[in-house]
Amino acid sequence: MKRILGVALLVVAMHAHAGSSCAQFSPNGLEPVLTNQKLAPKARELCFSDFAVLHSGITRTPLWSAEHLTREHLLAAKEEVRTNRFYAEPALPADERAELSDYLHSGFDRGHQAPAGDRWTDASMSESFSLANMAPENPSHNRRLWAHIEMAVRKMALSAGEAYVTTGPLFIGSQLSTIGPDHVFVPTALYKVVYIPSQQLAFAVVAENVATNHYDVKTVHELEALSGISFPGIPAGLKDRRIGGLNGV
Repeated sequence: MKRILGVALLVVAMHAHAGSSCAQFSPNGLEPVLTNQKLAPKARELCFSDFAVLHSGITRTPLWSAEHLTREHLLAAKEEVRTNRFYAEPALPADERAELSDYLHSGFDRGHQAPAGDRWTDASMSESFSLANMAPENPSHNRRLWAHIEMAVRKMALSAGEAYVTTGPLFIGSQLSTIGPDHVFVPTALYKVVYIPSQQLAFAVVAENVATNHYDVKTVHELEALSGISFPGIPAGLKDRRIGGLNGV
């Protein structure tokens, strides 16, 4: 049986608060829960201005990132200027965080889990570039397929008025690679879980962390089993529904 390490994003910045609840970014105020206790050691929740992450001091990446996207905020986000100022997260212990040197000449992008394109204030845009919100991502994957998936989810949220989105990396298998002197784990895949209350719609998207144009649509239950993370805020009756695909991807 494959050993599974499900990991999602971690976001932290000068305004991040370690150990505080960030339930407003999850549906019905119920945050994702680790069901795989192998992920629990050195897991720290960080609450930012408009997103939250659960960071792993083992993988030095997020385990999940949570966002509540609204039409108002996404329209404001169109006016925000991307800063591109990446930084090591000062709210994390030095022996648990990634450093800028880990990504230097690694061949991997610093892949946002909570996307910069969703950020609607100067503060949250700056916070999104914390390495606590990053996972090593194949450059082609990050700049092409995953960027299109992020845009498709934004369009759905704009059309519906709101959406709850959880994003993170997956670490599947017993032979996992790392980068940098701090041994930051490289995800084998990335996922998004999307819940749109007004449409009673919930689904997951998974794509391998390689140069590819392929992604899989999964049910929330399937993603829960794959990631070792559960999503209690999504109604159980929606967790076995599957959509055909994402428009524009």
